[in-house]
Amino acid sequence: MTTRSVLRIVIVLVAMSTTAVPAAAAAEHRESTGVWERLARCESGGNWHINTGNGYYGGLQFMRSTWKAYGGERYARYPHRASKAEQIAVARGLREAHGDYGAWPACARKLGLPR
Repeated sequence: MTTRSVLRIVIVLVAMSTTAVPAAAAAEHRESTGVWERLARCESGGNWHINTGNGYYGGLQFMRSTWKAYGGERYARYPHRASKAEQIAVARGLREAHGDYGAWPACARKLGLPR
């Protein structure tokens, strides 16, 4: 194999690695964001900034104690004051800690998500 052939192979591999990883990450982000959007539609009508006074806040209806326990206060004191992306970040931590969507039992059941 010549130096030129090896160089071509390296260039192709580098090009593939720089486009494949971001594309896969973007697809995973869209898919997982879609789950959170569906869950928020079920929990709060999709209103990420809702505060109805019932003790649950934001699109995913966090209790303030849960929000605080999973690091939400690094974004905002109350969930409904955080962005959608920030609420999803905290929700992912909650889901990973529990291994499923059990923190949202009724909507998880309705949407067919693992509980």
